[in-house]
Amino acid sequence: MSYEDRDTYGMYKSSGEGPGPRLMGASTLIGEDVYNHKDEDLGDIKEIMLDMNNGKVAYAVLSFGGFLGIADKLFAVPWSALKLDTENKRFILNVDKERLESAPGFDKDHWPDMADPSWQNTINAYYGTQPYTNTSRADTTYTEKKSSQVK
Repeated sequence: MSYEDRDTYGMYKSSGEGPGPRLMGASTLIGEDVYNHKDEDLGDIKEIMLDMNNGKVAYAVLSFGGFLGIADKLFAVPWSALKLDTENKRFILNVDKERLESAPGFDKDHWPDMADPSWQNTINAYYGTQPYTNTSRADTTYTEKKSSQVK
């Protein structure tokens, strides 16, 4: 289900009114699909983690594996590692499926201390991202496919 289908407040109307995909409601992103550049399904976003001290989005919690929500493994993916694909209404994570399977993860009953700098360094090193605390608010993960791009 895409963010347009979960838009209970009419933010993403086809009329072009509203904030559009550059400013999105967190609740519309929960459940959003995540794919890689090989068009492989990597799972979906279960939660968005906000740093309450600085107001930045830190991580998206991605669910991958398992069957019908059973034995799913959860992964904290740095928000900066995700790119919004507005054409296909999903996120893109530039990670091979095999690499994601071996990524640092956790289960729903054993969440890590995501505020621990050591844990944050491990996650950022794995995904090749900068810590969210080092990025400015002007940084963006919004990408939109141009109509001139060849498919």
